Parts: sequence; structure tokens; C-alpha cells
Amino acid sequence: MMDRNADAPWSKFDPEAYVDLNYRTPLEVDLLIVRLMRDHFSGCFAGGVPAAVRGVDVGAGANLYPALSMLPWCEKLLLLEYARPNVEYLEKQASPAGYDTVWDPFWDVLRDHPAYERVEPRNRFGDIVRVERANLLDLDGQRRWDIGTMFFVADSISECPEEFRRGVACFMGALNEGAPFAAAFMKESVGYRIGDHHYPACRVDERGVRESLEGYADGLEIHDLHHVVRPGHEGMILALGRRSPEIATT
Repeated sequence: MMDRNADAPWSKFDPEAYVDLNYRTPLEVDLLIVRLMRDHFSGCFAGGVPAAVRGVDVGAGANLYPALSMLPWCEKLLLLEYARPNVEYLEKQASPAGYDTVWDPFWDVLRDHPAYERVEPRNRFGDIVRVERANLLDLDGQRRWDIGTMFFVADSISECPEEFRRGVACFMGALNEGAPFAAAFMKESVGYRIGDHHYPACRVDERGVRESLEGYADGLEIHDLHHVVRPGHEGMILALGRRSPEIATT
């Protein structure tokens, strides 16, 4: 029997343990992903930044680098997260005290581009970021954001392929036409453990990611990154593109 999103112990998720395991010491694959996102978003806005750009990081969890990658482009930036411990973590990071220094190495990669160099990240993060508790699977049809990210979410909340595809559709359905996006997935993950608790994952590969995004994305780039960071998966997949005008039927 497959574990679905509703079956996972989200109320017991430990964000500090997650950060210690994944980001306290920056991994080369994450720094590579940050560089690819930086160049993608910078290229999308090379002709100028529209007024009042609203950004969203869906399923933000205890990971700030997707939000940081959108910082220069947004007037407002919303972090959506379902697990209450992660919501509390994100609210602390967005407080006037500023986010933790663990995220500085990721900003150091971003600021190699002039658009990021011009930003003072802690002040801007505190000024424009808001945190809201929400479930990815409840976003269907709410198209309202102009740039978006979704990192290790649709594939890491359920073992069920239907919920994976629905999660991708909900994320893409929340973006306005032409919105730049970045989405990351754990390749062939069999699940993961944080502290004493196991969390489900849907096994996806490059083909599965591409098929889930076709019909929603223009200029789709799929980067199959062959970096294994723990037992139980075969790498990471990064998808970059823009939201297409057409809405795919499911």
C-alpha cells in the first residue's frame, strides 16, 4: 500500500535536523543548482523587470536558497509551507533579526551576477517575504504569481504517482502566463528520514519529470544532475522554463 501525502508525519518534521543534514555544509550539487537558477532568472529578466512582480516558493520547507534566487526580481515573495515546524522555521528566518548565516554561501554564489550584487539580501528578505501555511495539493486553479520555485516537493510528499502529477499541475497552475520557474526533484527516491521519522517519495526520473511538465512549460530545460547525496536516490533533476499560455488537461 502506498503512503500518500496525508499519511506522513508532517507535524513532527524537524527543520533544524533537515538543515544540518542538507545545508549546514553546502553541497556542490546545491551550489550548481543555485548557479543554474541565477543564470535562468537573470536571463528571463534581461530585458527589464516588470512592475509589481509577485513570487512564490511552494513547499519552501527548511530551504531558503530558492527564495533567495528570486529576491532581486520580486516586490512581494510568499513562502508556502504545510508542515507547522517548517512554517515556524521560515517565520524566524523572515524576522527582523535576519536569516541564519548558514544561507550566506548560497547568496555568495548568487551575487556573482550584478542583479544580485545590487541587493542587500537580509534587509530585502525581511521586507518582502511573507510565510503562509498551505498545502501544495490545494493550489489547483489559483494562478496569481509571476515567478515561482518548487524544490523537492511534488516528488517528496507522497509515494503515489497521481499525487506527484497533481502536485506539479498545482504548482504550474499557480503561475501566470510567461512566469519564469525552477523546480527540483530527487531522482528515483525511495523516501527519506529526518530524525526518527520516515517521509515518502514518488520515484521519478528525467522522463517522468518532463512528461509532468509538458503542456505547462515553454523553453523547458531538464538538467539531470548525477549527484547522490544520501542512500536511497540516484541524483537530482532541475527543471527550468517559463509558464506557457496553454493549460494542460489532466
